Amino acid sequence: QVQLVQSGGGSVETGGSLRLSCAVSGYASDYCLGWLRQYRGRRRETVAEIGADGTIRYPDSVKGRFTASQDSAKSTLYLQMNDLKPEDTAIYYCAAEKWGCYTGMTSGDYGYWGQGTQVTVSS
Repeated sequence: QVQLVQSGGGSVETGGSLRLSCAVSGYASDYCLGWLRQYRGRRRETVAEIGADGTIRYPDSVKGRFTASQDSAKSTLYLQMNDLKPEDTAIYYCAAEKWGCYTGMTSGDYGYWGQGTQVTVSS
């Protein structure tokens, strides 16, 4: 059974940094892994997509500020967030999808989710 358990998050001022962690178990190496966020009332958006080949994609909104990574055992995902802005305020989720990453993938395509963690950036 795939399980994702998140930790980290919290509150920070504009320009600050936070790191999120996600312990992942029960998944296969060809899964697509991702970090997504949801601001209340809005659709969840992907902030990092990690392919089975190690390719990581970021949207322009976080490119250069956010870095996704895995530990060597691939049991923990990380999301390092630097130069945070108020518009980064959201609930952040890690997620996994057994069919792999594919073009046009959206939040609805992920089958497994972490519990979510709040990130608040004050101005």
